[in-house]
Amino acid sequence: MIDFKKKIAFVSSDEIEAKKSMQILKKKYQNVIPEKADLIIALGGDGTILETLHKFLKRKIPIYGMNRGHVGFLMNQYSEVELLKRLNIAIPTKLFPLKIKSFNKKGEVNESLAFNDVSFIRNSRQIAKISIEINGVKKIDELLCDGCLISTPAGSSAYNLSLRGPVIPLGAKLLALTPISPYRPRTWRGALLPNTVKITLTALDEIKRPVRAEADFFEVKNINKIEVELDKNQYIELLFDQGHDLEERIINEQFIY
Repeated sequence: MIDFKKKIAFVSSDEIEAKKSMQILKKKYQNVIPEKADLIIALGGDGTILETLHKFLKRKIPIYGMNRGHVGFLMNQYSEVELLKRLNIAIPTKLFPLKIKSFNKKGEVNESLAFNDVSFIRNSRQIAKISIEINGVKKIDELLCDGCLISTPAGSSAYNLSLRGPVIPLGAKLLALTPISPYRPRTWRGALLPNTVKITLTALDEIKRPVRAEADFFEVKNINKIEVELDKNQYIELLFDQGHDLEERIINEQFIY
């Protein structure tokens, strides 16, 4: 008999397979509603786990995901057996979100969070013109590109890796700044930055070359600037099975061909 004292709750995506699995697990394991839980078990894909992270961030409840979706990079394998044993020995990983401020020409500000990455990307057929500042110091006056991506270590093996950006170990206190289809200067391939910096991306000629910001579950159009920094005042723990933790997955992802 496993001595597991935490109150668990199940949530799932809207996919039929995920909902069916949740009902099976609810019948097999004692559970409560999410509002009363000490631990959340999310069934679905990476979109489900990101949505769950955002939903329970303020309460700092550990999240354990089981894959009933497509990719499932942030999920554990689905199994109906020995769930409490798996939870007892699961490895916690602290995830800190990016804090993003998006500005439009009127000076209006939209604030949001992202655990994986944020993209500042063109919103028309016209190539974007972007200037880059780090801690208020301009580093690139004019970058012609489709956009730029800022990634956390957890997100560095996702869209960032597809852009040939660097994969960052979870323990590294770094952020990746990666251009999306750079045209000029062609030789600039991005930067690894301390996670203490503030990154400012500004759209030049935003009327002719409009841009938008995208991250996790938000999209803001017709903006001219974003400011991005790691929010170290907020975090949530994501739980992984032993021998299959996020650090190991990030390493393995670099050797898939």
